[in-house]
Amino acid sequence: MSFSYSSYSFAVSAWLLVLLCAVSGAYCLLRARRAGRPERGAAAGEAVMGFGMAAMAVPSGTGPWGPGVLLTVFCGAAAHALWLLRGGAHHAHHLVGSLAMAYMALSMTAGHGHGRAGLPAVTGALLLYYAGYVLLGGARLVTAGGARPVGVTATGGEPVGMTAGGPGDLLRACRLAMGTGMLAMLLTM
Repeated sequence: MSFSYSSYSFAVSAWLLVLLCAVSGAYCLLRARRAGRPERGAAAGEAVMGFGMAAMAVPSGTGPWGPGVLLTVFCGAAAHALWLLRGGAHHAHHLVGSLAMAYMALSMTAGHGHGRAGLPAVTGALLLYYAGYVLLGGARLVTAGGARPVGVTATGGEPVGMTAGGPGDLLRACRLAMGTGMLAMLLTM
């Protein structure tokens, strides 16, 4: 068995993406449990996306599911996102994400689960969308009210530390992580 640094680094990157997406999905699932009725659907949709992205990011041959199962799940998620759209256009991102994941699963099906060969125009449009989403999301996270002081020194001097704004910032970070994961998966096509 020969060792290849590039295959090792790809596997490590893939498993880190799996972990990132699974943690994001778990956070969204917990948020769905605690959310009121209006927010529950969006949080559940984001949990499905996080776990689905984790499943899709598993390196080839190590997952018990196939591209057909993922395609079915994401077509269902797209139908759910269409349902959410009746609550406002701000849910359109869920639809784009679900359709993008269905597109990647369909591309995997066409490649018999071993490779992803999508349509360059569709892949390019999705790459542009998610690159913009990640850049905008990162800028919003950085400027979301800024950091606030945690405490001051005993002499009343400079703040000892800074902290982020709280649960809203965690939600933004979760969405940013999933957007970055989507961008990474699209780059492999």
